[in-house]
Amino acid sequence: MSIQASSSIRSAIACPFCGLACDDLQVDTANSQANVIGNGCPRSVVQFRPPLGNVENRPAVDGRIVSLPEAVAAAARILAHSAQPLLAGLGTDVAGTRAALQLADCIGAVVDHMNRGLARNMAVVQDTGWLATTFAEVQNRADLVVFAGTDAVSRFPRFFERILGQRESMFSEGAPQREIVYIGAKPGHPKSGNQGSPGEEIPCTNLGEAFGALRACLAGKRLQAEHAGGIAITELVKLAERMRSARYGVLVWVATDLDYAHAELTIQAMSNLVSDLNEHTRFACLPISGSDGDMTANQVTVWQTGFPLRTGFGRGTPDYDPHHFSCERLLATGEADALLWISAFDAERLPPPSSVPAIVLGRPGMKFEKPPAVYIPVATPGVHHAGHFFRGDNVVAVRLRKLVDSPLPAVADVLAQIEAAL
Repeated sequence: MSIQASSSIRSAIACPFCGLACDDLQVDTANSQANVIGNGCPRSVVQFRPPLGNVENRPAVDGRIVSLPEAVAAAARILAHSAQPLLAGLGTDVAGTRAALQLADCIGAVVDHMNRGLARNMAVVQDTGWLATTFAEVQNRADLVVFAGTDAVSRFPRFFERILGQRESMFSEGAPQREIVYIGAKPGHPKSGNQGSPGEEIPCTNLGEAFGALRACLAGKRLQAEHAGGIAITELVKLAERMRSARYGVLVWVATDLDYAHAELTIQAMSNLVSDLNEHTRFACLPISGSDGDMTANQVTVWQTGFPLRTGFGRGTPDYDPHHFSCERLLATGEADALLWISAFDAERLPPPSSVPAIVLGRPGMKFEKPPAVYIPVATPGVHHAGHFFRGDNVVAVRLRKLVDSPLPAVADVLAQIEAAL
């Protein structure tokens, strides 16, 4: 009994359900189910195991259960008659994204990811660039970590445990001594500072304004104001000096948490402040993403086309336009007349409401208000089949392992079948 039970436990499993891509999970695969039993977070515990209740895992056309070949044929008919198809969501692994790009090239589609924050980060990288760091550098070097508009753990539950909670460093004896500051966000972790000390919270009403003023304070400029972004100028002066005095400072943000008009200007202000700080000390950005495969989709698109996401293939060659090729804009204006939505990691990431026929390749458990034109349930990378997934710091492709069998096809296989049926 004990030998049989232990043989079902898999160690050093990578998790694809947030950008941390933690690779130390223990998963019990007994009874053909994946149950996290060690080093999991609330998100991984829920996402690895199959959805509860009676979940339909068969393809459907307009809500009517059909075979996979029938669903593929229906999807191919919709795309074949589309003047401007849109491939969006893109919650999949490397192989799934490669197949999506190949199909997009075949039918002249536009590709975009479900996470809008990625486009905000890309706008800043393209305009001014930035000085970014990695998880490993933060783990081993950072003595001051400033969170801007995020607590990190709401979207990346093990951030402090994995990135800031280690007991030793490559460059010092014992645990690294860190200071933690939150600007415009309340701490979301009970032990956010070093050795259990709470992080310092600075309320902020306008991050862009506050970071613009921080740059001025760092440069020694005198501001004709008492507050900026709801923060007293005297406090900003102290913070600027604190950042200048850090040995290795890190400014952390999550673009998804900066969900307002022209948020890219806020990101640019933060990035420019980091550049200014490097005239005095070592400071770096840590823009965390990677959830729902957004880093994966962007990496594959860049190396396949030379452009990031929001690229179209209607002209016969890749055509990048971050404004006109936004998924939301194309659906709102009616320019897209067919949507193929991919969400293999999270059953709650549904396609946006629209009047165009939708083809959904999704994880079982999706609950639609109105059945899509075609629904094809797919396997989950890292649970039902092997694959690769880019971590949220954009430097490591994590290998995902197959844990349990599934009768469902992978995204890449379904897309290849649709392309063959065109």
